[in-house]
Amino acid sequence: MTNFDLHTDAIVFDAAAHLLRDHRFIENYLDGGIDVLMPTVATNDTSTQALRTIATWHKRVREDKRLQFVSSTTDIRENKAVGRTSVILHSQGADLIENDVNLLDTFKALGVGVMQLAYNEKNRLGDGAGERTDAGLSVFGLKAVERCNQIGIVVDCAHTGSRKSFDAMEVSEKPVVSSHANPKGAFDTARNISDEQIRSVAATGGLTGIVGYPAFLSAAQQPTLDCFIDHLSYVADLVGIEHVALGIDYFLGQVGVADDAIATREYEGRIAEGRWR
Repeated sequence: MTNFDLHTDAIVFDAAAHLLRDHRFIENYLDGGIDVLMPTVATNDTSTQALRTIATWHKRVREDKRLQFVSSTTDIRENKAVGRTSVILHSQGADLIENDVNLLDTFKALGVGVMQLAYNEKNRLGDGAGERTDAGLSVFGLKAVERCNQIGIVVDCAHTGSRKSFDAMEVSEKPVVSSHANPKGAFDTARNISDEQIRSVAATGGLTGIVGYPAFLSAAQQPTLDCFIDHLSYVADLVGIEHVALGIDYFLGQVGVADDAIATREYEGRIAEGRWR
């Protein structure tokens, strides 16, 4: 089997597609052979803000016959067989459910299949990865994880505080993922996760998605493909290749998406603000 055959025969996901908040980039993903689009429809957004973004995806899928919302692996395989691309909406945060766990059912019905428990900041479910404190899962958070399990929303611990992540993995009855989170053992930065977290995700039957976001790969502005593979190999060696995924997390200010001058300004600005490492 050639590399081309492997790529065309496999069902290819990108588990973190923040770039798809801008629909101009849909064609890039389709041209790259992605079989399942997982666009970010919320981070720290309110329910109203999230609904407006989700509405744009329903319009796009309604008008573009190459795309179809899915709710099962059977749907994904059937779409692959006929050359259609599947769509699963991804919320990079839980603020969209506000203080009402029943909103999970609404967002599930609208196509949200994966939900992070936080996007760096503290919310009603507990702390995010960017907080000074490291509180565990709140009572409301426990209820949210339980309801996600019941209705088929995958619990995602990316951008989530460490203790809160461990709590979620302990109480979840379904596999938990870290959709885009590189190993601290390969590059020690605040957003990357420990070996213990990676092992705990794998113990649930879940996946850790390797991130292409430069700040999580190395201190270089343009990390190499070899650097990305080093992160992937680290997790594969730790827990097995069956627990490794791709969560590339392209963003608008990145080399290859923006021109070099814009990307350099973005890089230098993040360094100045202390957000790069």
